Amino acid sequence: MSEAFVSLITNDDYARGADVLGKSLKRSGTTRKCVLMVTDHVSSHVRDGLKQYWDEIIDVNLLESGDEERLAILARPELGCTFTKLRAWTLKQYEKCVFLDADTMVLQNVDDLFEREELSAAPDVGWPDCFNTGVFVFKPNVDTYHKLLEFAKKMGSFDGGDQGLLNDFFSDWSASGSSRRLPFVYNMVANITYSYTPAFMRYGQGVKIVHFLGAIKPWHHHYDDKTGKVRNIATPSVSDDIFAQMWWDMYKVGGGASSKPSSSPNSWRNWEEARAVYADRRQQWEQGVPDYQGEDRFDNILTHMKAMMVATAPIETVQNKSADVQKTKPNTTDKQT
Repeated sequence: MSEAFVSLITNDDYARGADVLGKSLKRSGTTRKCVLMVTDHVSSHVRDGLKQYWDEIIDVNLLESGDEERLAILARPELGCTFTKLRAWTLKQYEKCVFLDADTMVLQNVDDLFEREELSAAPDVGWPDCFNTGVFVFKPNVDTYHKLLEFAKKMGSFDGGDQGLLNDFFSDWSASGSSRRLPFVYNMVANITYSYTPAFMRYGQGVKIVHFLGAIKPWHHHYDDKTGKVRNIATPSVSDDIFAQMWWDMYKVGGGASSKPSSSPNSWRNWEEARAVYADRRQQWEQGVPDYQGEDRFDNILTHMKAMMVATAPIETVQNKSADVQKTKPNTTDKQT
């Protein structure tokens, strides 16, 4: 039996994430299948565009947690549909799988994850005794799937989403030792809210998978087609700036099964260039010499101010107004080469 990387999207918005995730997997030189689960909320033309990077696209029914109260605590009502992730255990045609959220991006080959046992995952940065379900190793099994559904009916989820449920179901993870605890580089959080910047600058080149947690995703940022640079609409950080730029660089270039492993975005050259650009810009600001003709010109500052106002609004407002922030909003099926 074969092995596969598995992801899930339940709407067209996250399809842009799946586009980059699938492309990044292919460019990492993986030898495993890439499988994408989709619900009927994903339009047919979007599915067709994703076939270039995903070996198999599987229709699944939406599975809601129905726990609005706990999701309200997280201020993330849209996460109720994440219970659909449990459908991954029904993929019995595969012996072992690695699940990757659609808001992750693979920077280096991670086929070694298939040497891990179920359930292997990285600690959650918000509560390290729990694992984060953006990246985990599992073994498809229909019996496990039914047990998960039964557990969900009886116990629910302490956070209203899949992460609370899976942590309670695989409750021995925290005591399992290193055999099931993945290093942070396999699920590195992109934004400054969770990142320790000095450690990031020291170890960031070793990151294998980056995870864009939170309501604001890379595809919500403004991309300047003229300069090829990203203007982060959330509060900028070293790591988020670097990885958001990597995400857009991946989105804007061609990919597919023929892409060479050497084109992985987390190369030494790209990493050093990104760090150098950040250091130069910071030094210019500290010396009171902003680049008024380039990155710091007035229209970019104005765009950033507008974006910051959008970023403080509720998530539905952000999604509705994102077109006002972006001069051009890329279509999921548009592939620039």
